[in-house]
Amino acid sequence: MLSAKTIFISPLDWGLGHATRCVPLIKNLQKSNNIILGVTPLTQKIFNDEFPDLLKVNVPTYNIRYSKKLPIWLKLFLDSPKILYNIKKEHQLVEKLIKKHKINIIVSDNRFGFYSKNVHSIFITHQVFLKTPFANMFLQAINKKFILNFDELWIPDNVNESKSLSGDLSHGFHFHKNVKYLGILSRLNKIEVSEKIYDFLFLISGPEPQQTIFKNLLVEKGRRYPSLKFALACPHSTKFDAQNIEIINSPNAKKLSEVILQSKKIICRSGYSTLMDLHHLGIDFKNIILVPTSSQTEQEYLAYYISNKFSSHVVLESKLLEMKFD
Repeated sequence: MLSAKTIFISPLDWGLGHATRCVPLIKNLQKSNNIILGVTPLTQKIFNDEFPDLLKVNVPTYNIRYSKKLPIWLKLFLDSPKILYNIKKEHQLVEKLIKKHKINIIVSDNRFGFYSKNVHSIFITHQVFLKTPFANMFLQAINKKFILNFDELWIPDNVNESKSLSGDLSHGFHFHKNVKYLGILSRLNKIEVSEKIYDFLFLISGPEPQQTIFKNLLVEKGRRYPSLKFALACPHSTKFDAQNIEIINSPNAKKLSEVILQSKKIICRSGYSTLMDLHHLGIDFKNIILVPTSSQTEQEYLAYYISNKFSSHVVLESKLLEMKFD
């Protein structure tokens, strides 16, 4: 384990999953190191709640929004000039931060620009081997080129493939010579609950506008079953009128852990950090309904991989309102 170092850590702000999975890692590293966090407006609240005393510096925000009409891969292709510009800004910024704060080590969760040839640089990702709908070899070559700028590759998953949550995304013949599996990362807490209060938990996550689309579908779904009790956990403030749905806005780790454990069944996206959270809490995946974000191939892969491995259920977003609750 690293010790007596000044470590700069910054996650991608593509949703909150990258930030939340860094929380247990930061808690471990801060025991014997000086930690500086790179934050954006999206990730700042989580890091302020979890680490109020750590130094935080503002870093470029990606501000990625999916499209209501375009496939995600096409939207990202159109956004690629902006993404590459952000990577360049990251690289320029980190060199300045190294000098200003005498940084020894950089830990970047999926931010390709946060590396330096002057200090030890570590990249965190579970997407080592991409799943793309087109030009997979070309895009994998780009992914590989960026990752090889880093001295180490850390993977948030179990090293044993039979216990893996990411499957082919992180297990295979590695092109990087320094690979370390971190195990399952989650900021949530295993706590005792007295009973199951909710029939279903609607667990909202992901970038906009898909986050709101998913939330609206679930609210409509809940209204159709007035005899059932639902909870809806949203990462930001939301409100709507539904007598049988309890709204839980911006839950902290303790509250989110509690509501997950108090729910008989869970409907959620198949984002990787969400899957790690549920696995960490010991949730039976047979009681989870996964709704992958439409045309997001990583989530589609994870949904069916987890379904085949743990017998969870997969429902496409377009079929969500047609699904019947038992």
